[in-house]
Amino acid sequence: MRGVVMHTAGDVRVEERDDPKIVEPTDAIVKLTATCICGSDLWPYRGIEPADRTLMGHEYVGVVEEVGSEVRTVRPGDFVVGSFVVSDNTCEICQAGFQSKCVHAEFVHAGIGTQAEKARIPLADGTLVATPGQPDPELIPALLAASDVLGTGWYAGVAAEAGPGKTVAVVGDGAVGLMAVLAAEQLGAERIIAMSRHPERQKLARYYGATDIVEERGDEGIARIKELTGGLGAHSVVEAVGTQESFMQAVGATRGGGHLGYVGVNHDVSIPGIELFFAGIHTLGGPAPVRRFLPDLIQLIWDRKIDPGKVFDLTLPLDQAPEGYKAMDERRATKVLLTL
Repeated sequence: MRGVVMHTAGDVRVEERDDPKIVEPTDAIVKLTATCICGSDLWPYRGIEPADRTLMGHEYVGVVEEVGSEVRTVRPGDFVVGSFVVSDNTCEICQAGFQSKCVHAEFVHAGIGTQAEKARIPLADGTLVATPGQPDPELIPALLAASDVLGTGWYAGVAAEAGPGKTVAVVGDGAVGLMAVLAAEQLGAERIIAMSRHPERQKLARYYGATDIVEERGDEGIARIKELTGGLGAHSVVEAVGTQESFMQAVGATRGGGHLGYVGVNHDVSIPGIELFFAGIHTLGGPAPVRRFLPDLIQLIWDRKIDPGKVFDLTLPLDQAPEGYKAMDERRATKVLLTL
C-alpha cells in the first residue's frame, strides 16, 4: 500500500509500505476513505520535532476490512471514525472521560500512520466509532474533522466551560481554533471572540459563530479583549496555537476565576509560576479525549446540524501529500484533506 513517510525535516515522500495485518485479537484493519494533514504535523516538518522515516498521519475515516476475534462493536463493512489516540474506553481514566490518558494509550501518529491506504487500529472497540450507515460523500470531510480537529476544538470549549451567558475568546485561527469557535457556538456561548489576522479565516470564524474579531496579539491582544469585556477579560478562553506568546496571551485574556482550555501542542513554552498564581484562573487541556465526544459529534454531523468539513480548504490525492505539507507550511492552506 502507499503511505506518507517523513524522512527528515521538509522531506516528505509517498512510498510503498507493507499492508497492515491483524496482530492482536482486539485489532481492526481499516481501508481508509480520507485522511488529512494536521497542524501538529508541521512541527517535525519544520525541524522542531525529530523525524526519521516517521509514518505520518493520525486523522482517519474509512471502512472496516477485517477485525480480530475479540472485536465486538465494529465489523467488516462498517464506516468508522477513529480517535487519534488509541484507548480501551474501559479503564478508570477512560470512564472518567479522559481517553487520551488511557492506561493503554497509544498515539496513532508515528507508530501506525494514517496518511496511507490502510491502517491497523489497536483496541478497535475503544477507539473506533461506527457511523449510523454509509455516509453520503459530502459528509466525509466533516466526519474526518471529527477524528481530531473538531474533537479537539470541542474539548477546548468544554475545558474552558463555554456555555450560555459566557464570553469565549479563541486564541488561534488554525483548524482547531476554528473548530473551537464552532464548539463554543454549539455549547451556547453568548459572545465569541476569534483572534485572527487572516481574512479568509476570519470569514470562516464568522460562519462558525464568531461575533467579534480581534487582530491584535500579545499585550495588545489582551488589552483589546479586556476592552471588549468591560475590563474583566473573557469567561472562557481557548489556546489553540502552542507558542509562548499565544499561551501567555490566553492566560492574560482570561478573567479572574475564568477557565482556560489549552489544546495547542506546545514546544518550549515556559509559564512563569507567579503569573499563573496571580491570574487566579482554572486551567485544563492537553491531548483531547476525542473518543469521549465522537458519538455525539458524529450524530450532529449525520443530522447535518454542523459542518466542520468547511475547515478543509485544499483537497489533494494522497500522492500529492508533499505539496499539501508545503501549502500548510506556507500558510496557503488552513488544512489539507487527502483523498484515497
